[in-house]
Amino acid sequence: MNLLTQNAKMKKTSKENNTKIYNFSIPAYKTKSGKITCPFAKDCIKYCYAQKGNYTRFPIIQDLMEKKYNITKQDNFILLMNEEIKKKKATHIRIHDSGDFYSVKYLNKWVDIAIQNTNIIFYAYTKSIKFFINGLKLPKNLKIIFSEGSKNDNLINTARDRHARIFKDLTQLLSAGYIDASNNDLKAITDNKKVGLVYH
Repeated sequence: MNLLTQNAKMKKTSKENNTKIYNFSIPAYKTKSGKITCPFAKDCIKYCYAQKGNYTRFPIIQDLMEKKYNITKQDNFILLMNEEIKKKKATHIRIHDSGDFYSVKYLNKWVDIAIQNTNIIFYAYTKSIKFFINGLKLPKNLKIIFSEGSKNDNLINTARDRHARIFKDLTQLLSAGYIDASNNDLKAITDNKKVGLVYH
């Protein structure tokens, strides 16, 4: 199966930036068996993009994400991902357009993948902020965006940390000094660490 895929936004961003951006997805919020994949989700549950999208509309996509989640538990996940990255010739990988880092052990697998693929830019929106504030050293090619709406929003230093905020409209977003990443996914990893998304 394809571990890395492209949704419409990834395809559009890839074309506009002459890149090959792929995403890795696991079930949004929880698996069919009730395993929580977004352990620090709070306010975001009511407006979760992934739960409103194809994940809930098409059972086949639910099944594929369930399989990907199970693969992340395997000892050979890093090896399988390295092979997939090479096969797809990816330049950028967004970790989780649904789901999140559900454990430190799982996060560390992605850290290892990034270390082994220094020519690839990895990035992820996350609400698992607690996993990142205890001295975890990240490789330079792994960009993390703290996403507001979590149980740990108080841990985000908005003056220092790359973070994402949801706005009602583009005018509010730009007035607050945020960069609009609603349609171009790579805007999330520019020098402006204030990443804005318009609610839809």
